[in-house]
Amino acid sequence: MNSIRIFSFLLVAVFLFSFQRHGNSPFPAVNVKTVDGKSVNTMDYLKNKKITIVSFWATWCTPCKRELDVLNEIYGEWVENYDIQLLAITIDDARGLTKVPAMVQTKGWEFTVLADSKQELMQMLNFQTIPQTFLLDKEGNIVYTHSGYNPGDELKLEEEIKKLK
Repeated sequence: MNSIRIFSFLLVAVFLFSFQRHGNSPFPAVNVKTVDGKSVNTMDYLKNKKITIVSFWATWCTPCKRELDVLNEIYGEWVENYDIQLLAITIDDARGLTKVPAMVQTKGWEFTVLADSKQELMQMLNFQTIPQTFLLDKEGNIVYTHSGYNPGDELKLEEEIKKLK
């Protein structure tokens, strides 16, 4: 019985260790597009050594748009208080991308909007559902991630941001 307990403990410890290491992995360097179609590398945005929120979304995803609307409401305050930047990366295909500039303008989103239409970055980060939010420290390491959106998730995100300040 004790050997089963010890084995179980070791298995849990290995799992937690591997989760922690993945939790602090560097954000991948991938070419994405700006809203106006210019190719940029994700590292271009991480050179400034700012805390960075990366939110994956799509024009057809209602929870994604709700999350980004809420983040837009508090974005100015967070920039002032925490010197952060927000990258909203759409995974829309070429047809959906045509809707993005008008949506950004209509909603008045103040943050940077990029496109991963080939979903290369999404595949590198190994997630399937959106919205998917990553928090990066000033060195570009992933320190927190969250899938989905429920009102109040931004409060947990702010708690994680405060830990990096």
